[in-house]
Amino acid sequence: MTQLLAADGNILLWIQSVIRQDMLTPIMRVITHLGDKGIFWVLLTLALLIVPKTRKLGILSACALAFSVTVNNLCLKHIINRTRPYEVIEGLRILVGKPDDASFPSGHSAASFASAVALFLGAQTKREKKLFIVLIVLAFLISLSRLYVGVHYPTDVICGIISGICCAFAGVKLGGYLCERIGRTRFGKLLGN
Repeated sequence: MTQLLAADGNILLWIQSVIRQDMLTPIMRVITHLGDKGIFWVLLTLALLIVPKTRKLGILSACALAFSVTVNNLCLKHIINRTRPYEVIEGLRILVGKPDDASFPSGHSAASFASAVALFLGAQTKREKKLFIVLIVLAFLISLSRLYVGVHYPTDVICGIISGICCAFAGVKLGGYLCERIGRTRFGKLLGN
């Protein structure tokens, strides 16, 4: 375990000394802020919920995000309570404001993958699948940006991605059930049925 923690820290110091560049830093800051409080994913989900044609996708994403917040932000972060890397790794400089919660898992990574993967799984056409692959790439970039700006360990991000994918599958299962139930009731018009 000690070796894993040391490797985690060394990767961040390597990113800081080799990958960080003056031209890249503003871009990575913008990318990382897209995931703050899941704002990009929440706004996308709300937009999908508003349009009847995409409402089912919005429900899938909303369910996945709800699972992600519950599992990662309300449970795992409090149970594991891992200290942020910049607080313990000497010489690591962060490029954004200090987060006020625990480090493990990365909530940005979890929420990003929960929503993007749920939308990909719920896509009905090849065109939708291609569009949602772009969102998975964005989720990956948001996850990498957390390492770049120095606020998460690699294991935080990896576990956030895994957790987010699991939340996506759970969200699609629950969302599909809810859509089926709503579609069979007098509220079916909500889904365009």
